[in-house]
Amino acid sequence: MGHLKLEILCLVVGSVVALLALNIDSALANTGSNADEEGGPVFVKEPPSKVDFSNSTGAEIPCQSRGTPQPEIIWLRGDGTAVGDVPGLRQVLASGALVFPPFRAEDYRQEVHSATYICLARNSIGTIHSRDVHVRAVVTQVYDTHGDQEYIIKGNSATIRCKIPSFIADYLDVVSWHDSDGNVYKLDNRGVFEDGKFVVLPSGELHIKDVRPEDGFKEYRCQTKHRLTGETRLSASAGKLVITDPQGSTAPRLSGDTQISGFARMGMKGSTFGLICPSQSFPPGIFKWYKFTDGSSRQPVQLDDRLKQLGGTLIIREAKVEDSGKYLCVVSNSVGEESVETVLTVTAPLAATVEPAVQTVDFGRPATFTCHYQGSPVKNITWMKNGKRLPQTEAVIRIDAVRREDRGMFQCFVRNDQDSAQSTAELKLGGRFDPPRLTFKFREEVLQPGPKVSLKCKATGNPSPEIVWELDSKKVTNADRVQVGQFVGENGEVVSHVNITNVHSNDGGVYRCTAISKVGSATHTGRLNIHGLPHVKSMDKAQVVAGSGMVKTCPVAGYPIDAVIWEKDNRVLPINRRQSVFPNGTLVIDNVQRNMDQGTYTCVARNAQGYTSRGNLEVQVMVPPRIVPFFFGNGDEPLMAGSHVTITCTVDEGDLPFENIRWAFHGKELSSQMGIETVKIGKRTNILTIESIAPFHKGEYSCIATNAVGSTNYTAVLNIRVPPRWIVEPTDRAFAQGSDAKIECKSDGFPKPSVAWKKAAGDGPMDYRDLKGSAPGMRVEDGNLVISAIPKQAEGYYLCEANNGIGAGLSAVIYISVQAPPQFEIKFRNQTARKGEPAVLQCEAKGEKPIGILWSRDGKRLDPKPDPRYTIREEILSNGVLSDLSVKRSERTDSALFTCVATNAFGSDETSLNLIVQEPPEVPFGLKVLDKSGRSVQLQWSESFSGNSPITRFYIEYKMSKSDWNSGKDRVLVPGSQTMASVYNLRPATTYHLRLVAENEVGTSEASQSVTIITAEEAPSGPPTGIAVEPVDQHTLKVTWKPPLREEWNGDIMGYYVGYKLASSDKPYLFETVEFSREVGKEHHLMISNLKTYTEYSVVVQAFNRIGPGPMSKEVAQHTAEGKPDHAPQDISCTTLTSQSIRVSWTSPPLASANGVIKGYKVIFGPASSWYDEKTKEIKATPSSEIILHGLKKYTNYNMTILAYTNGGDGIPSTAVSCHTEQDVPGPPTAVKASVMSGDAILLSWQPPSQPNGVVTQYTVYQRTVEPKESEATSQKIPSFQTTYEISGLKRKERYEFWVTAHTAIGEGQPSKSATTSPSNKVPAKIASFAEKIVATHRDEVKLPCQAVGVPAPEIKWKVKGQMLTQSNRLRVLPDGSLLIKEVTRKDAGDYACKAENSNGHDTIMHTLVVQAPPQPPSISLAGATGTAITVRLKSPSDSAPLHGLTIHYKQDFGEWEATQIPPNMSEYTLEGLNCGTRYQIYATSYNSIGTGEASDILNTRTKGQKPGVPSAHKFIEVSQNSVTLHLSSWDDGGCPMLYFVVEYKARHQSDGWTMVSNSVKPSGNYVVLDLSPATWYQLRVTAHNNVGFTQAEFEFATLTLNGNQVGPARTNDNGRGLLLEVFPWLPEWVDYNMIVAGCAMIVIIVVGLAVICIAVSRRNRGPESFRLRDEGLYAQPDMRGMTLKREFRDELGYIAPPNRKLPPVPGSNYSTCDRHKKGMNHPTWNGRRPAAATGVPHTYEELANGGGGIYYDDHPPVPPHAHSDDSSLYSKPPNGVPGQDEEICPYATFHLLGFREEMDPSKGSNGLTLPHGSTTLPPPGHGHHRGGSQSAPRGSNTTRYGRGPVGSGVVSSVAGGGTVGPNGIINPPNHVFSPEYDDPANIEDEYGYNSPNRRGSLGRRSMGSMRTVPIPESPSPPPPPPRPSDSPNSTPSHSQMNQSNDSKESNELSEAECDRDPLIRNRNSVSGGAPGNMSTEEMRRLIENRNQNEAHSIPNGLTPYDTVNV
Repeated sequence: MGHLKLEILCLVVGSVVALLALNIDSALANTGSNADEEGGPVFVKEPPSKVDFSNSTGAEIPCQSRGTPQPEIIWLRGDGTAVGDVPGLRQVLASGALVFPPFRAEDYRQEVHSATYICLARNSIGTIHSRDVHVRAVVTQVYDTHGDQEYIIKGNSATIRCKIPSFIADYLDVVSWHDSDGNVYKLDNRGVFEDGKFVVLPSGELHIKDVRPEDGFKEYRCQTKHRLTGETRLSASAGKLVITDPQGSTAPRLSGDTQISGFARMGMKGSTFGLICPSQSFPPGIFKWYKFTDGSSRQPVQLDDRLKQLGGTLIIREAKVEDSGKYLCVVSNSVGEESVETVLTVTAPLAATVEPAVQTVDFGRPATFTCHYQGSPVKNITWMKNGKRLPQTEAVIRIDAVRREDRGMFQCFVRNDQDSAQSTAELKLGGRFDPPRLTFKFREEVLQPGPKVSLKCKATGNPSPEIVWELDSKKVTNADRVQVGQFVGENGEVVSHVNITNVHSNDGGVYRCTAISKVGSATHTGRLNIHGLPHVKSMDKAQVVAGSGMVKTCPVAGYPIDAVIWEKDNRVLPINRRQSVFPNGTLVIDNVQRNMDQGTYTCVARNAQGYTSRGNLEVQVMVPPRIVPFFFGNGDEPLMAGSHVTITCTVDEGDLPFENIRWAFHGKELSSQMGIETVKIGKRTNILTIESIAPFHKGEYSCIATNAVGSTNYTAVLNIRVPPRWIVEPTDRAFAQGSDAKIECKSDGFPKPSVAWKKAAGDGPMDYRDLKGSAPGMRVEDGNLVISAIPKQAEGYYLCEANNGIGAGLSAVIYISVQAPPQFEIKFRNQTARKGEPAVLQCEAKGEKPIGILWSRDGKRLDPKPDPRYTIREEILSNGVLSDLSVKRSERTDSALFTCVATNAFGSDETSLNLIVQEPPEVPFGLKVLDKSGRSVQLQWSESFSGNSPITRFYIEYKMSKSDWNSGKDRVLVPGSQTMASVYNLRPATTYHLRLVAENEVGTSEASQSVTIITAEEAPSGPPTGIAVEPVDQHTLKVTWKPPLREEWNGDIMGYYVGYKLASSDKPYLFETVEFSREVGKEHHLMISNLKTYTEYSVVVQAFNRIGPGPMSKEVAQHTAEGKPDHAPQDISCTTLTSQSIRVSWTSPPLASANGVIKGYKVIFGPASSWYDEKTKEIKATPSSEIILHGLKKYTNYNMTILAYTNGGDGIPSTAVSCHTEQDVPGPPTAVKASVMSGDAILLSWQPPSQPNGVVTQYTVYQRTVEPKESEATSQKIPSFQTTYEISGLKRKERYEFWVTAHTAIGEGQPSKSATTSPSNKVPAKIASFAEKIVATHRDEVKLPCQAVGVPAPEIKWKVKGQMLTQSNRLRVLPDGSLLIKEVTRKDAGDYACKAENSNGHDTIMHTLVVQAPPQPPSISLAGATGTAITVRLKSPSDSAPLHGLTIHYKQDFGEWEATQIPPNMSEYTLEGLNCGTRYQIYATSYNSIGTGEASDILNTRTKGQKPGVPSAHKFIEVSQNSVTLHLSSWDDGGCPMLYFVVEYKARHQSDGWTMVSNSVKPSGNYVVLDLSPATWYQLRVTAHNNVGFTQAEFEFATLTLNGNQVGPARTNDNGRGLLLEVFPWLPEWVDYNMIVAGCAMIVIIVVGLAVICIAVSRRNRGPESFRLRDEGLYAQPDMRGMTLKREFRDELGYIAPPNRKLPPVPGSNYSTCDRHKKGMNHPTWNGRRPAAATGVPHTYEELANGGGGIYYDDHPPVPPHAHSDDSSLYSKPPNGVPGQDEEICPYATFHLLGFREEMDPSKGSNGLTLPHGSTTLPPPGHGHHRGGSQSAPRGSNTTRYGRGPVGSGVVSSVAGGGTVGPNGIINPPNHVFSPEYDDPANIEDEYGYNSPNRRGSLGRRSMGSMRTVPIPESPSPPPPPPRPSDSPNSTPSHSQMNQSNDSKESNELSEAECDRDPLIRNRNSVSGGAPGNMSTEEMRRLIENRNQNEAHSIPNGLTPYDTVNV
């Protein structure tokens, strides 16, 4: 039983060991295979090195890393311990971030909130540490800052500091200083402020240069900002300057802080530094800065833009690391010199990079990592590997031979006192180093003695391992019966054998084979059991180190073994808990102890029969040495130099002998020169003795003890103290005043003592204080006291102290005496006294006594006896004499120079006192204004008597005119030294009163006489308000705003500039101009178009007035509306999951192309075979970037495309990617046929599965017997290419069942339907093939199967489309019955029948052949077109092959072809984004799976649009004094969007080129041309561009005068020469144009006269009676208010030239006939001066109409009511409805005969021809009533009723090619300006009785065409003359003046009729509109808009009703 247990135990142990080895091998193999995929941790987001935060805000410190596998984040403290959560104070998030929540002040914990943290990231590859993270929480505390008080001598530079409490100083920055006058001195973005006098240094000090007395009246407060909370506050108290007058010449002296220590500055690279040199002297010193180079030499600092010197301060901007160093400031004047050093340290952020970042090195090869670092300073470099410190401190780490344990993460750390940085690198093992692996292991066996035994192990590895054998832990070697062999097999395996011949029982035991290489080892252990008696083999002595463990297995042979036990001292083990004995004979002892465990152990093996065997084991327990701790003195405290010391090193434990007990100093052997003795006492003690301790003995002393077991050491530190001792002790000294004094005081000690000097505060040797301020020129140099030019006040007791912290230190008291003559500290001073008050003059002389004093006044000795007001008194002092001179009552005459002379034995000295009797100043006079502006005024005055006291200040008092001096005045303080000053912060355009008051220290004067001023206008001082920006669409923003506050206008607002730009851009704004709306409270707006989609824009608005623009508003940012994404998702990948699911993933499109916020993605997918068919596609939406598509077809190739969508719509789909679903088991074969072939054979045929679900690899045919009895089914595998199978060996009388299954790589599919049949000798014909629909490609070869069986062999016949087949080379029947068709065409498509027939029967199948070819060409036609798009209509013919799509090809003329693809089912398609007004060629092609078909016919068409159209001038131009506003929207875009305008101008008299205003004016809104001169004529040239082309037009306009009035035109007259050249350019230059005009006019008159006579005679004789001219009668006349005219008044209708009138040289040529009215012909009579008919007010001077008096557009006008009775025929229509050539002259037709009663004055000739808009030819007859040449009288230039232009015009324009465009759109020939001097005779006034109120209305005017229809209220007089545009309701007098260059009714003379004109008419003309001076720009703009609305019925050719055409 025991043997069995032992065997089982051995088997178990062997199995466990084998499994462990196998697992290790497997793990190592897996590690090797995955090594390429793994990566060590690398920080993605490393925490910063310093984190400061407020307890009110908290902080979050991120820490993220990457690696494979994903690293774990752990936070550590600085000491390496892990950080845990502290509720409410500290938390580690799952993301790796370390969070410090806000906390209360009382919850502050030092170990949490002020500690160093480290972020650790680790994975299986390695571990890395972050840089040190210094966390400091700042608890909010109450604090105040204070301004410093600085004492300064006048004329020097002062520095005022901001005193900040120390606990908050690290977090407060001084950002500005504020003085009591309201001035702010703020640091700029470069960290400094400078305005000449005041400088704010980067460190926060306020530096004031050249201090004056008035600077002392101000207070200065500093403003600080908390860096953590952002809180800003002013100092609680203000800083002040205490300014003193200089008391004689003074050498430069530095502030006390600087005299000894100097300065130190530290900051980051790129910061600004201010190095100060605080010095005072008189005269003020000269400052020079030097920098030390090479440690000792100094060089002057080279000043430039970066290094500037402001006074004594050196400013260094954008500091560099090389700026670091020691700087010396030297300040000197005529008296002396002083200097101060400043050490500047410029730091740069640390950064480190390890190269290479990843290094793969072969085993045993060297590796090197280099740490490149930047920044300054660098204090140390350290390395870590996998988070553990390495000893290397250099920048390069080298590994000579890489071993397996070297693999991992290396880190380089760079540190200084403030910062740290790290970088990471990974070391990988290269090649393929496989550890040894046992591939074959020997088995445990149980054998009988005698036979041979062979144990074998095989191992693999790289490098090849070596196999070592052991038996019971002893190496097996070759012996007589034992042979060990090893060789390498063919496959690289190492094979090792242990062969034992004639095996004995003693050969049994535990065998171990171990495969070893340099990269690892593998072990297998097994037991070989040989039958025999128990035998315990001998065991070697075991040596065990005390404290360790011991494991020993008893080497037992023999089999079977019942038990193995261990004994010690005849006791069976275990006997304590440290001992364990296992059944296999293993003894384990933990924590071995010598006294208990050393001795002899016995192993006893016993079998079941009681036979035993024993073996002894000697165990020796060895103890390593241990040293008793020791130290110098009392716990390592420093020892005094010279003392004796002894320390003992004792080894209290350890086995003897000790090889050595020795001492080391700093790790090295003791030097014999050190005077140290060591004595070894006994075997365990060594004593070190130092008789006299010296400083060089300081250091570490180590005792080292070694024995055979090991070595140990212990170290103690010796610190030494040496008290100071005198080298030179100071003694009493005496010096002559003014000499240089030096007193030595030197000492020695360890550490080196510091020497300090102090001076007694009083006269005795006590109360010693620092030397600060004791005397100028006093300093300490290397312990010596140096006094330059020693003054008397330096006399006294001095103390020199030397101390190094050891003992009481040294001190010496000395007395320094200064021998001097009498001396006055102040040589001269002013003393003031107020008039009428007593005054006391004092002089104090110091020096050796006795001292005599004498007084003098103005150089004469003063005797107080004659004048009782003077008294002299003397007082003896300890160091001199004090003399007082008293004056009882001061008078003005007492102002004099008093001199005090002191004399003693050593000399004399004197001082002067200037007594000034002061009184208040007198009134200032001569106050006058030098300059003024909108907000300031500059005043000058003369200074009056100051009252013997300098005027300290003047007060300028001012108030607004409506205020009073008591309550409404303001004051401006002016220094008393000035007599000129400015008053600021006034309001523009406001009346002010100003006066002046003087003040001195005594009092103030009376106020001066006041002056009155009115401030000027200014640009607006405030921005517009209520600015809002809203998106309208993807490309448009709407900006709305309101005017600035009324008090900020500073004048009338003219308009606004709206600027916009990309919010992320630093480019300037693009501005557009918007007019000002004067409606109260009206909101202005502007549409900004052509913007980018979903882009943030910044918008500003600024108002401008006549002076200029005001400030910009704050930026308002807004996004345009979202659009569709411009790009498709990227990095699309698909992965097949199963046979019916696919995973699709992608990444988002670029953020810049999203055009909005992506809401999600749409996945469009479908089978690739039908991808063209939209119906087969599916769409799935998802918000994520991954989706799994389910329910797909098995083993199908899918196409899929992804698009992103936003609120703006779907974006661009991606390019389709393809994925194939996995295979699955197939479906059943479609059909099965069993065809009898013979009596024992059947032919089984089948069709492949309709759903193969993969690649069919084979078929399985199943058969079984069903009759007479069922049998088990048998199967047969058939290759996949075979679909028939012949089954033989069947029996005729049995019935068989057959079925078939298909196989794929996945498995077997479903069975087909079964077919049953029985073999038979009678075999009718049967076709085994199946009828199919066969699809063939055009021009391919196709085979139609028809396999038949039967006995006898059947005959095969084919029918093609019902006809018997006629074979040919292209169609022929193959031997197997199949039909072969070559080069298939469309005609071959159809039904093919195959018939098999024999004598026993027949069978037939029908195939359908479908031929697929490229598609037929589609048809294309035009469906419509716009300016930028063309819509085409498409139709595709049907075809056998499914249509996949169409391609539309298009190009513009001379362009390149472009193409776009559309779905096949689209019948119409629109090509968008085309050029406007451009011709295009378009054709289409179709395509399917076969290819692309032929192209359609080419469609030639074009987009709509034409060039821009020129607007009328009065709609386009609006003028003002210094600018002109262009209404760009008035241009006709021609159907194509405007691109831009080019605007140019020049003065009309200017002969040189045009001035370019802008060549890229945006087409929206208005555009203002600025900087024009008032009252000046200009020519304007505007070129409008669109896609079709450009149109250029020229205009003329005159700016308004300064008073807002218009100017007259420049008179020019070329007698029509320019017009004729325009009409007849072929005329030669020598032709007399006047003669041509006269001749043509005569011909026209003759022709017209003859025509009139002929027509009149013809009508009188032959015409209908109703149409003949009558001798007398009444004629109805419309618009005459029922009045009629008798024939006796007919003469009044002609032209009667009144006295002094001149007839017009060119009369009108139009006429109106009755036939035209009767026949309804529309030949109206036009009036160019009348407003558009849209006003609804009919006018008599237009077409003769019925009743209503309007213009008719139907066939004929309605018959008036009063004509229905007798004269209805008068208005009848001719029977044929066509007007004839015989037309009567209608009653009251007006003829203007050329030259009739005309005085042929050449100067009154033709004024030119006004042509229709857009034409350069003469107008056709009947299109205008030509009244331009009516009889006229001269007109004055100031008249207004003849102006032609509407409100706001006054312009003449021209178009490209010459000619000008007038206000009504009429084109005038070039080089012509109208200069009319004639007026319509109908306008002759009451001088000739035509306008008399007592005459009938019919006589009010000589011409019907001149009658007004505007009623005059409460007046029986006839209506006023015909309206001109200036007389219209929207007219103002300004327009005639503005339009003089295009007005045919204007003159520079005043006519008689104008003088005599009815006042009522003149009044009506003037009240219709206000003068421009009283009309705002907005009102003028409204009048223009009304005028534009009234011209709705303008005629297309450019004429409007009442246009006057001059011929």
